[in-house]
Amino acid sequence: MKRVIVGLSGGVDSSVAAYLLKEQGYEVIGLFMKNWHDDSVTISNECPWLEDSNDAMIVADKLGIPFQVVDLSEQYKERIVDYMFNEYEKGRTPNPDILCNREIKFDVFLKIALDLGADYVATGHYCKKGEEEINGKSVFKLVAGADINKDQSYFLCQLSQEQLAKALFPIGELTKPEVRKIAAEQDLITAEKKDSQGLCFIGKVRLPEFLQQKLHPKEGVIVKIPSDSKVFNRVIPTFNSVEEKLEFFAAKYKYSLTDGKVVGTHQGAHYFTKGQRKGLAVGGMKEPLFVIETDVIENIIYAGEGKNHKGLYRNVLFVSNEEIHWIRPDLALKDGETMEVKSRIRYRQKLEKATLYKVESGLYVQFKNNQSAITEGQFVAWYVNNELLGSGVIS
Repeated sequence: MKRVIVGLSGGVDSSVAAYLLKEQGYEVIGLFMKNWHDDSVTISNECPWLEDSNDAMIVADKLGIPFQVVDLSEQYKERIVDYMFNEYEKGRTPNPDILCNREIKFDVFLKIALDLGADYVATGHYCKKGEEEINGKSVFKLVAGADINKDQSYFLCQLSQEQLAKALFPIGELTKPEVRKIAAEQDLITAEKKDSQGLCFIGKVRLPEFLQQKLHPKEGVIVKIPSDSKVFNRVIPTFNSVEEKLEFFAAKYKYSLTDGKVVGTHQGAHYFTKGQRKGLAVGGMKEPLFVIETDVIENIIYAGEGKNHKGLYRNVLFVSNEEIHWIRPDLALKDGETMEVKSRIRYRQKLEKATLYKVESGLYVQFKNNQSAITEGQFVAWYVNNELLGSGVIS
């Protein structure tokens, strides 16, 4: 009998994953990962770990499977929280959920599971795993979940072949309503429980307070850039190569204080991210203000009025070589090669047509349509026929 360790989070998805595996004849063990100690920055009652671990324990008891809590808060702080602080300080916006899957669930947690004699680890992600023999070798595939509204393959875009080999996603073929129905039929305490929001296994965090633990408030100005600013009237040169053209269009607009007018103040440019609307606290505009750029060196936030502001849109982004990750190394592009894909730069975003261009220094992703708020530090993921082939950190 194969042994599977399920990351029981205290939510309905992992509860049903554990139930289905037991039904399929696996020996199932439930483990709850405790990744956080500091309740001072979590929004009370949104997702306290104590309540979640209790729910996970009740589910395990109901299913008749062994259960224990593992404390991974030290590794979580080192690998996720410190990385987040570091990225925000540089004016980049990290994605902790993707990192949590790569560094915690499918690395630290996976090693604990293997030490406990597990053949696999399982999670409640809405995605599917495929396997194909290519050139006499098993190749694993990460495929979008059946529930298009809930597909979570994007969060797993940094997994490797070795990690996928040991992973199971029991609810990938189901929709959320079907998962809730199974939980209700099995009388699981999590059947009606709301989905947790916020950081992976921490819950909803007040981001400014969270960041203020390390990044100190520092007053700066908010500068409003008009949509018809001369900054946007770039002279498009004659390009000698496709790479030159891509480099030109991947470059960000550069703003200075004289390009707009000061409309307010803020407590630190490093607390804000491109495309952000909330928290600027500037009134008296026809349309809401959106952050179009942050300058953490000069501590200036540049903002534009309305969600269609020119400063929010580009259609080319760049990923440097060290940040490119192929889930399917057998399909990795060589310098000079291109690939037609569908791509997204954030979870829940509709997949958009794009072309990958591999160059000596990295990879350009050129979207057919302009994308709003392409943000450094976030992940771009690319798919072919619902299979996620690879991803990279936006430079």
